[in-house]
Amino acid sequence: MSLDVYLGIDVGSVTTKLALVDEKGKYIDSYMLKTAGKPVDAVQEGLKHIISQALCDYNVQGVGTTGSGRNLAGALVGADVIKNEITAHAVAASTNIPGVQTILEIGGQDSKIIILRDGIVTDFAMNTVCAAGTGSFLDHQAQRLNVPIEKFGETALKSENPARIAGRCGVFAESDLIHKQQLGYPVEDLLYGLCQALVRNYLSNLALGKELLPTVSFQGGVATNTGMVKAFEEALNTKIVVPDNHQTMGAIGAALLAMENHQYTETPTKFKGWEVGNMNFQSVTCQCTGCSNNCEVITILEGAEPVGHVEKIGDIKGNIIARWGGTCGRWDIN
Repeated sequence: MSLDVYLGIDVGSVTTKLALVDEKGKYIDSYMLKTAGKPVDAVQEGLKHIISQALCDYNVQGVGTTGSGRNLAGALVGADVIKNEITAHAVAASTNIPGVQTILEIGGQDSKIIILRDGIVTDFAMNTVCAAGTGSFLDHQAQRLNVPIEKFGETALKSENPARIAGRCGVFAESDLIHKQQLGYPVEDLLYGLCQALVRNYLSNLALGKELLPTVSFQGGVATNTGMVKAFEEALNTKIVVPDNHQTMGAIGAALLAMENHQYTETPTKFKGWEVGNMNFQSVTCQCTGCSNNCEVITILEGAEPVGHVEKIGDIKGNIIARWGGTCGRWDIN
């Protein structure tokens, strides 16, 4: 028995997500793992895991990639569409959440807000700079308070008098947290105070000047934190919808985009097959000295043969499957 599917891959700085949907866009399966600074290994491990738990043969009709590592993932697996996270999350939300008009998305290293009207993105904003507006901020502070991140939400919800913590900057927030901790604030009040601080940071930066209308969807890994969900509901005075697959919505969106592309173009997929999970890949970074930009160009090679030290991009030999990073596109191979 075989099933026609579309594969979506979302490679982020903290986690890598893979998802499958069928020909009608119905969710089939997904998997999430730590990127751990090794996106190639994460993508390969994800492919092996997805196929190992398959209940039938998956006949991949199209592949989409997204996330900060979308170009790399696309080169590895042979993607048909490579899209940014805004598009992927918007498509996944508008497909799975009827009437969604606002998407809150907080990941490990960045956060986003997406405004939709009638299923079309009309505005968005991203934060890739301020650490106080990301999941890693909560993770780090939970470690400081000796609370497992899995217990963060339920512990925070026990708070009756949350601490007022400065959330405009990660450095100031941590300093304020330490001060409140030394004053003897209960852990639950500190945790919920952190949730409120992150929400204030998010709304004052990303949502500034934007009309946040219901239905509001909360996506990304931080949506698992029930304390954050409550803090957003209090701040916005509305019910927050957390999708069942909130952590893998980016990958689901990439899969849906691949489905749309295949159904529209009717072209065969470029997918290299599930055996990509067992191939050998190497990444070589070399500076181009062709102009004053001095771009760092990334080259992806297939094969286990050591590359060795390379002075010039043109000296890189082997089975080059992709190359990007230059401003002018001189070296790009996609």
